[in-house]
Amino acid sequence: MVEQVQIYCRNTGQKLSVPMGATLEEVYGLAGLQMAYGPMMAHVNNKVEGMHFRVFGAKEVEFLDITSPSGLRAYTRTLFFVLCKAVHDLYERCKVSIDIPVSNGYYVDLNVGHPVTLDDAGRIRRRMQEIIDAALPVHRYQTTTEEAIRMFEALHTFSKVKLLKSVGRIYTTYYEIDGYIDYYYGGLLTNTSQLYLFGLEKYFDGLLLRIPSAAQPDELGEMTHQDKMFGIFKEHHHWQDILGLRTIGDLNEVIDNGHSSQLIQVSEALQEKKIGRIADEIANRRGIKLVLIAGPSSSGKTTTCKRLSVQLAVNGIKPIPVSLDDYFLDREQTPRDEKGEYDFEHLHALNLPLLNEQMNALFRGEEVELPRYNFQTGKSEMSGRKLRLHDDEILVVEGIHALNPELMSQVPSEQTYRVYASALTTLLLDKHNYIPTTDNRLLRRIIRDFKYRGVSAVDTIRRWSSVRAGENRWIFPYQENADAMFNTAMLFELAVIKRQAEPLLEQVPENVPEYAEAYRLLKFLHYIKPIPETQIPPTSLLREFLGGSSFEY
Repeated sequence: MVEQVQIYCRNTGQKLSVPMGATLEEVYGLAGLQMAYGPMMAHVNNKVEGMHFRVFGAKEVEFLDITSPSGLRAYTRTLFFVLCKAVHDLYERCKVSIDIPVSNGYYVDLNVGHPVTLDDAGRIRRRMQEIIDAALPVHRYQTTTEEAIRMFEALHTFSKVKLLKSVGRIYTTYYEIDGYIDYYYGGLLTNTSQLYLFGLEKYFDGLLLRIPSAAQPDELGEMTHQDKMFGIFKEHHHWQDILGLRTIGDLNEVIDNGHSSQLIQVSEALQEKKIGRIADEIANRRGIKLVLIAGPSSSGKTTTCKRLSVQLAVNGIKPIPVSLDDYFLDREQTPRDEKGEYDFEHLHALNLPLLNEQMNALFRGEEVELPRYNFQTGKSEMSGRKLRLHDDEILVVEGIHALNPELMSQVPSEQTYRVYASALTTLLLDKHNYIPTTDNRLLRRIIRDFKYRGVSAVDTIRRWSSVRAGENRWIFPYQENADAMFNTAMLFELAVIKRQAEPLLEQVPENVPEYAEAYRLLKFLHYIKPIPETQIPPTSLLREFLGGSSFEY
């Protein structure tokens, strides 16, 4: 008789007995669940596991569908795998790089020996659909890392070889579809037939792989025009080419060879040069009186603002900081969210008529008294700070709504210059495994919240979904309105912040839901060799989060 183990299914609130060694896929069948868009992954004792995972003892299990971040990641990774197999089947020795998230999809860089055409996109799309329709099993295997390295060397996938050599693990997991093998960070689906929806379009000089919307899983994410965003990614790729750094394997090699100091110096110089160019453009535009800087949480807006102000001063322009926070309405006039709580991230939490009236008055050369928001009383007060704008002065305003055209709808656009700042991670784990840009920002915020606000990693992770929802509503739809985009992510960044992030993530207890995300981030950081924080200059944007900045915040 096969020994049974007890499983508590969080989805049903019921316990069930399953054979020892059963896969999560088999457990799902025994639980009698019917998930329209799943299961894709599962929480097992608050760790995210793939449906290949086998249970050998009592577990608490929660099955996840595509509307969950973990489920969507598994779906996307499996789609990457099918794409890479399709290209492998059609083009001998073609190199595929799953690159940057853009236009609600992922940019795919192909080296097929000729410029990518519409016909190429159609051929690959049809082959992907054939693989999906064939309902091929996705097999998961584990082998020694030495053997995995030999396999990938034979396949000429050297970015994986470099990564695996640098992490120092004894065993490595890899996946196989119909004889084609690949390595992926994180779990995959168990069968290609689970990929019910995708899109593949020609996009610039490559392809755009489109995935279902997490909010509306029956539809593909809307294909938005993000030409400026794509351009800033390409700019960073140029910087990476200068440094010979495209993957985490490359980064680890630089660190092992003792060249991290040079990497930091060149990266910082490239970033400062970009800020200087933005300041030059502002100075060369006649009539600019207002610089607006927007970006999502932990994007480094504040340091960007301060460093841009220094560069404006170099151009003979005196920057005058103005805080949007001081234009909050009285608390009782603040819009409420769907839970009935005050929504301070709502655009109309600001006194827009007063803001526009004062900006225009300043541009006319008049004197105004700026408001001050009293966060203790929840009231707007007059500050006593009177301001008149002189010819050599420019107002610099930083805030999440800065690119929203409604914010300064009554201010002439020719007097305004808009900057979008965000941490857009461009390093890859390897050519088939991208690093989510949101992970970079979340790690920054975990460190900052603990260091400066006394907030634990548990609380930061818990609030992150709400923060992201606000960004999706109030920031990302307007990012293409920017006159300039600035990528605040540093090529060496993850190697530095891991030293402060890891101890905070390790403090997240296993018995809370946030443990799953903390464990995932820790697992990811283990791929990266550390760089001492002492190598970072005091003017670095990272100092906003790590501490030790020469700027005052």
